[in-house]
Amino acid sequence: MKKDETTPEILESTEDKSSSIPTVLTILPLRDIVIFPFMIYPILIGRASSIQAISEAMDKDKFIFLVAQKDPTIDEPDFDDIYEYGTTAKILQVVKLPNNLLKVLVEGLYHSKIVRPINRTEYLSAEIAPVEIQYDENDQELTALIRRASELFYNYVRSHRLLSPDVYSAFENIKDPIRKLYFASANIHVSVPVKQKILDRTNLKEQYFELNSILTSELEILKIEEEIDTKVQSQIQRTQKKYYIQEQIRALQKELEEEEESIPEIAQLKEAIENAKMPEHAYKKAIEELERLKKTPTMSPEYSVNRTYLEWLTSLPWSTKTEDNFSIEHVKKILDEDHYDLEKPKERILEYIAVLNVAGSLKR
Repeated sequence: MKKDETTPEILESTEDKSSSIPTVLTILPLRDIVIFPFMIYPILIGRASSIQAISEAMDKDKFIFLVAQKDPTIDEPDFDDIYEYGTTAKILQVVKLPNNLLKVLVEGLYHSKIVRPINRTEYLSAEIAPVEIQYDENDQELTALIRRASELFYNYVRSHRLLSPDVYSAFENIKDPIRKLYFASANIHVSVPVKQKILDRTNLKEQYFELNSILTSELEILKIEEEIDTKVQSQIQRTQKKYYIQEQIRALQKELEEEEESIPEIAQLKEAIENAKMPEHAYKKAIEELERLKKTPTMSPEYSVNRTYLEWLTSLPWSTKTEDNFSIEHVKKILDEDHYDLEKPKERILEYIAVLNVAGSLKR
């Protein structure tokens, strides 16, 4: 059974209606909702057995027993598949929707329970009895429990994203402690088994104990969720900040590179490196030294050393080649032109060249 998103409304009337309601009622099992007394709920119905149950109730007096299923995946629940305690309600309106669905508006009347199963064929029906909940208005423990529930419910409504502050205002306007209990229970966003614990209690103080326990647990969960949200938002902000700073650094580096490349000395060295036609290992070293030079202050002694090194690298004849001329006459002429005296070294050089020439001719 699917619940409509409308928040349950509390009834204005306070009269006891149980005496005028038949004891044998059609049962409507609900998949994912617990309906409490004194509330008005819209519910969606699609199962054939549920539609038959509504039809049967409408043909009689419009009263029906609403009870939650223990396992919502069961399509055709039997008495073993539903809880003992539920709510006797009156059908206020039935609207036919597309796809064979019914939207049924029900008015929860009072807390009741299954006494004796009667029918389990096309739909379920049973003898239903009201649950009489009595209490002492002067019971100090009950007063303390109600006050604690009010405090917890206030914090819960304030912390929960899906609840309007008007929910707590309506809660505070309720004077009857039983109605107050059911109103708060109806507006807590917890699972069916958790809510059912309140209906399974037949003592008002025990019900308030259960309500306070549920609210305390939910507030702890909401606190943890808030802490997680805060951490996630903080992480997102840090990530965004880091990304922004990195982008700024990239932009600044690009701007600095453009400015550095616009410096004539750096630009000339880069052009010289590109034109030197160095081997790959020498080229990588030259580029590495050029990048270091860009980051070095011009007034630093290291700047002059790096610049001189790069100038020397680019001045080497990496790609210049000449043809060897081992002619004795040619070598002697060069030695005499470039070196005065030094006769013995010249003789040794000429002897070495002669040996090379002989060795070369032997190889050929």
